[in-house]
Amino acid sequence: MRITPITLHKQTALIDDYRHQQLEILEHFDYDPYLESTYQQRAEALQDKQIDRGRLTEALVTMNRRWDAPQSVYHNIERLNEHNSVVVIGGQQAGLLTGPMYTINKIISIIQFAKRQESELQIPVVPVFWIAGEDHDFDEINHVYLPEKNRMKKHTLQQRVTDKRPVSDIPIDQFAAVQWVDQLFGQLKETEQTQNLYRTIQDCLQQSVTYVDFFARVIYQLFDDEGIVLANSADPAMREMEREHFMTLIENQREISSGVHKALQQLSQKGYTVSLDTEPDEAHLFYHQGNERILLTRDDEGNWAGRQHEVLLTTEEIMDIAKHHPAKLSNNVVSRPVMQESLFPTLAFMGGPGEVGYWSALKPAFHAVGMEMPPVLPRLSFTLIDRHLEKSLRTYGIDDENAVNHGIESLKIRWLAGQSDQPVQQVAAEIRQAIESAHKPLRDIARGIRSDLGELADKNLYYLNEDINYLEDRIMKGLEDRYTKQLNEFDRIQNTLHPQNGLQERMWNPFIWLNDYGTGFIKELTSQSFSFLDGHHIVYL
Repeated sequence: MRITPITLHKQTALIDDYRHQQLEILEHFDYDPYLESTYQQRAEALQDKQIDRGRLTEALVTMNRRWDAPQSVYHNIERLNEHNSVVVIGGQQAGLLTGPMYTINKIISIIQFAKRQESELQIPVVPVFWIAGEDHDFDEINHVYLPEKNRMKKHTLQQRVTDKRPVSDIPIDQFAAVQWVDQLFGQLKETEQTQNLYRTIQDCLQQSVTYVDFFARVIYQLFDDEGIVLANSADPAMREMEREHFMTLIENQREISSGVHKALQQLSQKGYTVSLDTEPDEAHLFYHQGNERILLTRDDEGNWAGRQHEVLLTTEEIMDIAKHHPAKLSNNVVSRPVMQESLFPTLAFMGGPGEVGYWSALKPAFHAVGMEMPPVLPRLSFTLIDRHLEKSLRTYGIDDENAVNHGIESLKIRWLAGQSDQPVQQVAAEIRQAIESAHKPLRDIARGIRSDLGELADKNLYYLNEDINYLEDRIMKGLEDRYTKQLNEFDRIQNTLHPQNGLQERMWNPFIWLNDYGTGFIKELTSQSFSFLDGHHIVYL
């Protein structure tokens, strides 16, 4: 495995300035995540924080027993009982077969940074991954993309979910899920890893009741000895722990909402784009009614209401719900980080570029409930290149960094045009220019006689150019037919390094590499030492 750090060119101004420690964006956070002194300072501040470690570890043990977590996980959960222990935490939705590769990248980031800080600080630093089981958009997680004929094909699990229940409450349709897994394996080439991978996925599926269970079991197959602790945000035991914190969020709702809204306006005035849209009347809590999750707002009378008037609650009523029925409430994108910080002694939060963006507006929410925002560190980002693709890059002299950032469509076109003894497109352009020049006197004569003859002459030139265009296209098509194999290699490079004009980690699922290499490539990635200052890493497998 060879690793090369590169610079990403299409980052937002916000994440770019954040990585370069610009004061304009850092003032929206409580800590600079790239200063070594930050984590010593943060660890000391956490010593005075009140965390119910007993209930937390009890809830985590109960959850992880359900997923048959490896022994390393229970060891780390036990370490959370130590008064000076802290966590490095990040999270994601419960994607099928882990979802896109960035989920794996985030877990690797959490594990690596936790190990590094434990060595630096000489205190227990536990890696924790927060599964967003309370999210209700099943369409966001019900599919994976796999490469097929040098393009990405979407494979969707055919289970209908018509309501907005949390993903952790959606039972798996085992028949549909088994069919889906079989369909995926039908797309794979047979390797020495395939049968074992198939059995592992089927075992995880059959032992799971919900898609959160399925996600957790797959993760533990990939990370069986690193001690990553999984926590389902929608677990009933977690809800019980959250009752007091829900009450705090309710009491401080107006300050939270107005503060976040004002922060977003300030960020916008600085030219930063944040993927978070809030209004001052938003409550930043969901109310669960039947199988629906209803996002609450505050009306003019101070009541808590659904946008479509699905529910209407007084402050007294919602406080009573928080106190006695906390499972009827859940957090949204603004309140979830505050809730997470209320439950865990967080040394650092590990986020993707989008998360760092919306966290930049959350400082007022943390301060409203009397807490600091933890250090927010951008996760590691990888593009994986196998040996065959590396050989293709060398054959055609393609720069890997440029391919990741911009793709190679223009390079492919130039390469194809260069395979003719004479440059086809250049010759065609010269002929069109020559025809234009030779044809001009005839057009001038026609226009001098009558306007309709001038129009006829213009149309005549148009048809001449169309004939040249047609011949140029046919010549290029002939070249394409001659060089089909080479063009397919270009397309494979494009689809692997810049699929649909984006990063590999946002579309590719680890399933493909697991079939080629087994879990070994993930273990080796996890054992490597990466700089969190680097925006991206190319990994040659």
